[in-house]
Parts: sequence; C-alpha cells; structure tokens
Amino acid sequence: MSGILVFGNGWIGNKFIERYPEKARLSMVFIEKPQDLADVLDNEEPDAVLNCAGLTGTPNVDWCETHQLETAMANTWLPIMMANECAKRGIHFTHLSSGCQFYGESPDPRGWLETDFPNPAAYYSKTKAATDFVLGDLDNVAIIRLRLPVDPTPGPKNSITKLVSYPKVIDVSNSLTVIEDLLEVMDKVIEKRAQGIFHAVNPQPLVYRDLMKWYEEIVDPNHTNEWINEEELVGGGLTAKKRSTNILQNTRLPEIGILMRPTEEAVKDLLKKYAEKLNKVQQ
Repeated sequence: MSGILVFGNGWIGNKFIERYPEKARLSMVFIEKPQDLADVLDNEEPDAVLNCAGLTGTPNVDWCETHQLETAMANTWLPIMMANECAKRGIHFTHLSSGCQFYGESPDPRGWLETDFPNPAAYYSKTKAATDFVLGDLDNVAIIRLRLPVDPTPGPKNSITKLVSYPKVIDVSNSLTVIEDLLEVMDKVIEKRAQGIFHAVNPQPLVYRDLMKWYEEIVDPNHTNEWINEEELVGGGLTAKKRSTNILQNTRLPEIGILMRPTEEAVKDLLKKYAEKLNKVQQ
C-alpha cells in the first residue's frame, strides 16, 4: 500500500480524510505499545503518517490538570513513539500540535516565531511543548501548530461554537486557524516532506470583538455577550487555569510556498457557511 496513514479518529483527522479520500486512510488500531504501531506500519506500508491523535480534555483542557499521566501518554509519549517507528522505516511523519504553548506577549511585537521557546502554564500546554521540543529538529518530521480552530460546521470542537456559547468572553486578540485552510496546509506539508515546526495560522490576528460583530451580522443578530478581561476569567472561577492568549507569526510556511488566506476573508467566508448549516439543523 502507500498514501497517508492517519492516526486519531477525531475531528481534524476525519476532516482530512473526507477532504483527501483518494490518498488518506484512517488507522483504527488502538496503540498501547511500540509493537502495536510497528505491526500497523509494516502491514499498511504508508508513504507518510499524520498524527491527529491527542487529548484536549472534556469539556475543556481543565480536565488535563487532574488527568496528567493520561494526557502525557497521549500528547507526548505516543507521538515520540510514532516518530521513532517512522524513522526506522524512512516514513515521513507529520504531527499536529498546538500554539497554546505560548502565553502573553512575545519578544517580537509581531508575534511568537516558530523558533521561540514556549512558556506553557496549563498541563495540556506543557505536554504539547515537550513533544515539539523533542521532535522539532528531527529529520523527516514536520510539526504543524494550530490555534483556535474554526470551521463552517457547528460543533463542540469548533472555537466559534464555543465562544458564542459563553455569556462572558475575554476582550483579546488571538491567532486562529481556519480548518479549511489547515487541511490544505497539512496536505502540502506532507507532499513536500517538509521538516521542522510550522505555525498554521491565518496571517492576521483575530480581535474577538470583530469576530462577534461578524457573527451577529452574518449568523445571529440576536446574539449578545458580556466582555471581561483575562484576570476576571480565572478570578471569577470561570476556568481553572489561565488560557493561552497569543499571536503567532506564520513565517515558515510561506518560505516553502504555502500560503493561507487573509483572516477576515477566511472567517467571513466560513461564517456564511456556518449560518447555512446552522439553519438546516434548526429547521
């Protein structure tokens, strides 16, 4: 066989397979030890492996604070094992990571670079940072970091669905990733057998007030929310840990010829599709 073997029967893994059914397939084998993975790779013989597996916690990352070993096994031990087994067979390995490793303002006012050292606070963020630190310089390995995934389909993993459900929203700017663009990035990174760390975020930061304004214009004119600052988020008991708020620079993807759409264009486009799908569900 050949093609791309995807691990992680979740939101993004399944979307990637739906987008590229002719070249990608999902492994349903539950990996508990290196031999499990070795058997799968020897049987499937893929050209590339894409890891979308991991634990983010339910209903949110606060879960990871009280389930640390489970989180570490899924987010750190598993991808390192995958990289090792792929290296033995000369298989390109792409690992889907997170930009939630960075907190606050970066040394560069334009945002955090792919080469910057992370400063994670939440345990989930620590496990993602540890993995990137170990794998980031390896040959034949690509790490793709996303931030605040947004998608035209309403659902619990969609950052738009999450944000509009909150009565109180922090008044900040963040980098975000439009999933439709991310799928193309993942495919091209694998096709190019690229190496290193890549920030797969749409170019301009998103101001939450702009997002809510566009949402009310395009999706729901009756939506309202209260604005709060970051200190009120934890101080008011709304979260167990401070959330990662950051701006990431997308510098390495353009260097290899991969571009993502301007943020406002991409977000307004998906909000129109989001509204259509929401209306169908409600009918």
